[in-house]
Amino acid sequence: MWRMNSPASRIGARFSVVPRAVLKRVFSGKRRKAAQPRRILIAHQLLLGDTLMLTPLLARLRRLHPEAEIVMTVSRRQLPLYASRPYGVRAVVYDARDRASLTGLLEQSPFDLALVPGDNRYAMLALALGSRWVVAHAGDRPEWKNRLADELIPVPTEPTALSDMFALLAGEEDGAEYDPRDWPRPESEPFERPQRDYAVLHVGASSPLKLWQSHKWLQVAAGIESKGLEPVLCTGPGEEELIAEIDPDRRYRPYSGALDLVQLWRLLEGARLFVGLDSGPSHLAKLARTPTVTLYGPGSAQLLGPGRFWRGQPYRAVTIADFPCRDQQKLFKREIPWVRRCGRTLKECPSPACMHAIDADAVLAGCQALLL
Repeated sequence: MWRMNSPASRIGARFSVVPRAVLKRVFSGKRRKAAQPRRILIAHQLLLGDTLMLTPLLARLRRLHPEAEIVMTVSRRQLPLYASRPYGVRAVVYDARDRASLTGLLEQSPFDLALVPGDNRYAMLALALGSRWVVAHAGDRPEWKNRLADELIPVPTEPTALSDMFALLAGEEDGAEYDPRDWPRPESEPFERPQRDYAVLHVGASSPLKLWQSHKWLQVAAGIESKGLEPVLCTGPGEEELIAEIDPDRRYRPYSGALDLVQLWRLLEGARLFVGLDSGPSHLAKLARTPTVTLYGPGSAQLLGPGRFWRGQPYRAVTIADFPCRDQQKLFKREIPWVRRCGRTLKECPSPACMHAIDADAVLAGCQALLL
């Protein structure tokens, strides 16, 4: 059973970082970027999908610094995915609400170089860990967060996949492509898998505004079944009721929040097809090289798709281009003119029209294209 963090632990973890960061910055002397850093930190607290989109960054760092020790913060749930040490990276748990995780992280310091993807507030963590040079993307808000970094990398002025944008923190585009041999799947606990060819339909998402209607999922499952594949329905922990709503008669095999992330990887690895929402499992399917159909409503297929690094991924995006209210231009609080996405809340948008506009036939057409 997971231990719940007390309010004192949460507050203590946050406030113990700030004075450490200030002292390290004040007494670090003249700051210089090492030509060949020996120890590199990637400091963040991203959700699963964004964390997996850091993979091109890991790959580029390893190519540029083949001898360096690379350490990256992850959540407890994400940690087992990195047990095989992809690209030689060592993952360590960090949770800003948990003082114990900070204590463990402090034992890893200092670092010659720290990269901060996403929210620049984690430059404060990098400084607290004695990082001698901190790199982040420019344009975060409020402005004080940018001043924590020693070097700010401009956000691309042309449309770029977020995964490729993250990689720019390590250096310019080098044309590399994902190779599954660089990330061996960690060993997983045994679980019962389908005995014949199957497709995984992952129906859960981090936001209710990304969910798709139940009857359309049933249409897709029936269409896949007609192609000779067994559809299996999958969700993350706490989303079990979604499968009950979609398939009350239990026609299809459910994996209702029962799998950890490594088991999910193994399930995807054996699948002929993956159909999912704009969520972490859709990015996990890239590691498994599973042909993937992803549905985008509030999110941007251009921003969150495979990009250059995963250009060999068998993939189809299903979305309604230029949906009227997919009109926000913010990414991690940065105003970016070419971004078109929606980060509205349920209070602002009680019903996701952008998801409801996606037709089951369009999804099945994407499935058909990948199964040919």
